[in-house]
Amino acid sequence: MGNITIVILLLATVTALAEVADRVKIPYPILLVLVGIGISLVPGLPIITLDPEVVFLLFLPPVLYSAAWTTSWPDFKASSRAISLLAIGCVLFTTILVAVVAHYFIPGFAWAESFVLGAIISPPDAVAASAATKGLGIPRRITTILEGESLVNDATGLIAYRYGIAAATSGTFIFWLASINFFYVAIVGILLGLALGQLFKWVHQITPDNPINDTALTFIAPYTAYLLAEQIEVSGVLAVVTCGLFLSWNSSSIFKHESRLNAFSVWETVIFILNGLIFILIGLQLPVVLKNIQSHSFLTLLSYGAVISLATIILRIIWVYPGTYLPRWLSKRIRQNEPRPNTRMVTVVAWSGMRGVVSLAAALALPLTVGSTPFPNRDMIIFLTFSVIFATLVVQGVSLPHLIKWLGIKPSDEEMQEENDARLKIVTRVIEHIEENYSIGLTDDVLNQIKTKYEIRIQRILKNESAGKLSEAQIGDFHRIEKEIIQLERSLLNTMHREGKVNEEALRKIEYELDLEEARLMLET
Repeated sequence: MGNITIVILLLATVTALAEVADRVKIPYPILLVLVGIGISLVPGLPIITLDPEVVFLLFLPPVLYSAAWTTSWPDFKASSRAISLLAIGCVLFTTILVAVVAHYFIPGFAWAESFVLGAIISPPDAVAASAATKGLGIPRRITTILEGESLVNDATGLIAYRYGIAAATSGTFIFWLASINFFYVAIVGILLGLALGQLFKWVHQITPDNPINDTALTFIAPYTAYLLAEQIEVSGVLAVVTCGLFLSWNSSSIFKHESRLNAFSVWETVIFILNGLIFILIGLQLPVVLKNIQSHSFLTLLSYGAVISLATIILRIIWVYPGTYLPRWLSKRIRQNEPRPNTRMVTVVAWSGMRGVVSLAAALALPLTVGSTPFPNRDMIIFLTFSVIFATLVVQGVSLPHLIKWLGIKPSDEEMQEENDARLKIVTRVIEHIEENYSIGLTDDVLNQIKTKYEIRIQRILKNESAGKLSEAQIGDFHRIEKEIIQLERSLLNTMHREGKVNEEALRKIEYELDLEEARLMLET
């Protein structure tokens, strides 16, 4: 079976399973991993091997860039202390203590390969975090912390992984030198990302407004940042994330409306495909993981996997609660400047530690040999990594929605009010502008027609049912009729097209206008 055929079959499977996941109300990464494992166990099917280089060069840059683009820089900055404690502190804490557990509970695990294992499985996954929490009604601050952590922690884990391999290869580890290199790799990666962000901002601004070119540049940016960073041996992850955050913050001055609409649609489709392929490929790796690890019984392997998975989950919980409350107890400035943590929200953060494809790719990328001898316990490290990914995705991913429901967590009323206030201020100011600038020279009929649209928006926001105002039911009728009229327009347009009275170019243009209008109505209702 050719590679193209396999990719097409996987895409078809991913699309079908995503639809099933929506219907059964579970995060699609979990279903994809489970189905991938099931497919991998079918006799006679070819073994599909996940190439680590493909993950790091093809999948990782756009996935990180997309996540960074949708992350609010002000929210990220406001939560930077909490994000840093998780992305750096929790990752290093987990790396060290997982190494201790592996060294003492798994026979034959020396300190070097134990540390490598800890570095591989310590960072939660950006894709898994966003997919598992999507649509669960988590308050914005918690979402920002989880997504911000998953954006930065890969850099911490991969840097620790690099030094763990170096220690396993050379047999020595110099802590102070590793610490200096850690900060060098991170800081230079961030500076490179900022420089490239400024460069791509300039390129966008000097080129003509072309939605296709603008969208193409958004794909070139993350790969450029990652490849340049890796070329000079600094953090490609931080370079990509920094570039994405910078360009996202400046997007209003870079893109016109057509470019934004086009880029959003293209990126949404591409990221769906990449995420789907990532998780089904994780499940398909089971035969690869088990192929070279036949010196232990399956029950023994399961017990080792359970110990490391349980340690990984518990260690995050141990870190999160003290990491949340201790700094507040010790610092008056933190108590004054940051909102009081809610124990229910802290619980969600502690339980949201799903691992993903970066961990598996790092395990598969382990060198086969150290000098002339095989890399110690390489196959066991790969199996344990797979076990942690499976356990965290399935156990935590499936239980997270139920935990959120049990804790009674709902979107913050303040966040919803903030959006309504913003909408109300904009619409009110628009009406004032209309009255100040267009009242002279226009008839009352024209002026009222212009103002009606915005007055209805105000009534929709305020839900004011007082005398002389449209009630909520009347506003609903208004939007229903607008949608019905749009469908009538579509029907008339298609009839004229079939009769040859409208050419293809006119058809596409009018359809696009109707699509935009219907999308606007969907957002308002």
